Amino acid sequence: MKAVDLSVGFHYNNRERMICLIKFSPSILTADFTKIGEAVDCLRSAGADMLHLDVMDGIFVPNISFGFPVVESLNKYTDLPLDVHLMIDRPHRYIERFAKAGADILGFHYEAGSPVGETLQQIKDCGIKSCLTIKPKTPADVVLPFLELCDMVLIMSVEPGFGGQAFMPNALDKIKLIRKEADNRGLTLDIQVDGGIDLNTAPLVTQAGANVLVLGNVLFSAENMEERLAEIRALTM
Repeated sequence: MKAVDLSVGFHYNNRERMICLIKFSPSILTADFTKIGEAVDCLRSAGADMLHLDVMDGIFVPNISFGFPVVESLNKYTDLPLDVHLMIDRPHRYIERFAKAGADILGFHYEAGSPVGETLQQIKDCGIKSCLTIKPKTPADVVLPFLELCDMVLIMSVEPGFGGQAFMPNALDKIKLIRKEADNRGLTLDIQVDGGIDLNTAPLVTQAGANVLVLGNVLFSAENMEERLAEIRALTM
């Protein structure tokens, strides 16, 4: 059984302003799948806070990745929380199955054709954390009616479906808007950003108010992942 701490990390400075503690969620989509266990062990040793699992169906996005068997296997293999990002059509049909497979955080897209409020509640009823995700062209204010049902909001800073894309700067304004609204409502909300996060963009998104960063090429292309993650962490403190 995992000893999973998924509490949102916040503390207060001497001016009583709420400050987010930064977490890192490396995407295993970038890993060598012939050595996935070794990669997970390296990520854990490097200080990853969770694993980001991109589930793609070839319908909602033009790519296919993996599904329940990989989530189940990783759930048995590691005690790192599994941050499952559903890039699939009508995800409400599969919420319970992904929860049973081992997802600790389960996110779906606003644009994917599911009833948003009901699907968020469905995730929470499974006893896991809920995440609502928006594409780069979707305005941030669409998530505002659902903030109280979200444990996390994921802002895509690239088009979903493929790795290695360049960061889209319009994500910064979205992060700022959602963080401001969450603060105004007194919500301890995680804001995650996914796509094009590197040594240059990581400080920008955390300054804007994001506190969970999905890492791909910037981590897996490094000769030493532990040193690279420490470098990124230092830049975002």
